[in-house]
Formats: sequence, C-alpha cells, structure tokens
Amino acid sequence: MAQWSEYTTGERIKLLRGRDIRQTDLAEMTGLSVATIQAAEQDKTLSLQTLLALADALQTDTSVILGQQEPRRQMDRGDRAVMRALSLAVHDTAAGVFAGVEAPPMLAELKEATARCWGLYWKGRYTEAGAMAAPFVTAAAAAVHDRAVGDQAAALGALSDAYRIAGYVANLLGNRDLAYAAIGHAQATAERASDDLRLALVMSGRSWVYLRDARLTEALTLAEKAAVTIEPRFSTATAEELTVYGSHINFAAVVASRMGNKDRVGDYLSQSHAAGARMGGEHRAHGTLFGPVTATTQAVGINVALGQAGKALRLAESIGDLSQLTPAARNRYAMDKAMAQADAKLWDASLETLEGALRAAPEWGRHQALPGVIVQKVGRASTARLRRVSELIGVRHGADGFAPATARTAL
Repeated sequence: MAQWSEYTTGERIKLLRGRDIRQTDLAEMTGLSVATIQAAEQDKTLSLQTLLALADALQTDTSVILGQQEPRRQMDRGDRAVMRALSLAVHDTAAGVFAGVEAPPMLAELKEATARCWGLYWKGRYTEAGAMAAPFVTAAAAAVHDRAVGDQAAALGALSDAYRIAGYVANLLGNRDLAYAAIGHAQATAERASDDLRLALVMSGRSWVYLRDARLTEALTLAEKAAVTIEPRFSTATAEELTVYGSHINFAAVVASRMGNKDRVGDYLSQSHAAGARMGGEHRAHGTLFGPVTATTQAVGINVALGQAGKALRLAESIGDLSQLTPAARNRYAMDKAMAQADAKLWDASLETLEGALRAAPEWGRHQALPGVIVQKVGRASTARLRRVSELIGVRHGADGFAPATARTAL
C-alpha cells in the first residue's frame, strides 16, 4: 500500500473527495469551475486560492492535500467537518470566545446535554457525539462565564465533562493534538471546580490518550493515581462510587497488561472483580459503565494482551448475558474475543467473530484500530472471509496522528 506522501497532489484530492463527491459537486462546494477541479486532480495547476478552497470544502488541512501530513484514520468528509467544529469549540472557549450562544443555558439543559453526548458515545456513534459535543462545549463555557465566581461549580463540572467528551471523541478519531488539548482543558476546569471525582476521571482519560500514543509508562502512572485517588470503603461505598472506582481500577489493569506486568494486573483484576461483585449489576455514572459483566469482559482483553489466549477464551466461555453492556462495550468485547481466537490460531472463528461485530456496527468499526491488527495476524489463513473483513475495515493508513496501532495500543 502506498504511503500518503507517495501519491501525487491530484491523487490525494481524488482520495479525499471519495466516491460520494463528484467533481461537479466539489466545484459547487468551492465556487471554482469544474475545469479548475479537473486541472488540480490532473496535477496541471494548483494555485494557493484553489488549495485553500479545496481544503475548506473537504474539511481538511492544506498540509494533508500537499502530502506533508497523513489524513486521519478512516475519516470521511463528515468526520473531518465534526473534528473541525470540535477543534474550534475547544480552542475558542479556552480563549474566552463563545460564538453563537445567544443566552447561556440553564444547568438542567447542561445536564441533559451531558447525558445525550455520553449516550451517543457509548452506542459507538462517535461522529454524532462529536457533532453534539461542539455546541455543548461552547454552551457550557458560556454558562460558566455568565455566573458569579462563587456560583460556578456546577457549570464548571459540566464544562469539564464537555471537554472530556471532546477529548474522547478526538482520541478515537485519531486527532492526537485535539485529544491532548481537550483533556488538558477538562483538567484545568475540574481543578477550578475543586471536584476530586472529575479530576480522577480526567486523569484516567489522559491515561487513555497516553496509551493510544504509546506512552505506556506515563499511562500506567496516571491510571494508578486516578484509581487510588477515589478508592472508596467497600462497606459504605455507593453504586456511583463503585462504578467510577471499578472502571478506573479496571483501566489500570488494562494499561499494566499492555506493559506485560502480570503482578500488577493480578492485583488490579482482583480489586476490579471485588468491586463488580459488590455492585451485583452494571451501573452507569459520569460517563462510565461498570459492574461484574464489565469486569469479566474486559478481563478477556487484558489476558489477550498478556499472551494468555487460552485463559481469555475460557473467560469468554463463562460470560452469558451481555445485554447490560453498552453497544460499544459489547463490540469491544467481540474484538478482544476475535484477537484471542487469532492468537489461538482459530483463524476462521476469529474472522467470523470480527466480521459479525463489524457488520453489526459498521460506524463503530471504522474508527477502531484493533480489526486491522487482527487481520494482519490472521494473514492468509482464510482468504475468502479475510477479503470480506478487509473490505469492511477499509483502507487504513498507518500514521494517523498517533503511533501506528499495535495489539498493545489499539484500545
């Protein structure tokens, strides 16, 4: 597969335009003539004015068109438009700009927006979540600005959540710089609110960004700190406290598994299962879901990362009803199971599991890195199904703003 920089500028324009946008459509979108579009795609002429117009219409950066930077992994024009709006919202609000807000929202409206964004996110509808998060960030920032200093805590909490959602979406869609910026603003806002719980949530979020960026040691340090900060007394802890703590300690186990640290993984999984058992069922709180089923399904992926495919598959066999999980969590579990099957050289079973998940949730699947890792591992073992799965995954470029995905960082 050719590297992005190896294509000509004209070829890159065609690839960014894709099949859904014709040359006549692009001409209308840019205000340029069809002849100008054709000349650009044939590498005949490309003026600065044309370059800027194309970048704006295709919702990308001029450096991407010129081949100086890879396009974000698996992003179509709609994804790029969402990322641009989200980037503007994050950076503008951090500078005190709240464009488009006629009247600051009430706290009840912010609470509803938070729930709707997380609802879309946990369904795996990341582009929609990002589209909603952009105005949410701006509205929450305006609400903070509208209140007296002593009356800002609740609005600051909502703004921290909005920034965190923005960071999560950017992280999944491969926009590293925006992910770092958004999670940084989420931390600063939580600190202004003096909200220890949200600070822990943000720390865990930053740890995830580090993990995707292959900064494993820093990711583990932050994940551990986040979990310790909010560790409750099991005898008196509420379901909300156990949900947040359980998800944090489980993520610490995930990061430790990527580093191959079996001792830490064992300790964290023990605490994770204890928290899940104490809860008795799955609960949601502050954008997280946790319970006994979550603890077990995530333990499957953790054991895969440790090279214990047999143990992972035995755990998978013990799991029954997955209906309490979010769609995104069920799909992620399917990816982990497919990876365990691939490691166990159960090639057809692995591809069958993977194909089922990708067909059930194509929108979710195209933003995941792990399917590509599984396909590489399976190789040529089952060509017919492999071709179908490869088509579902689509063309992927290795440099996506983060280090190339591996079994350790594809989370």
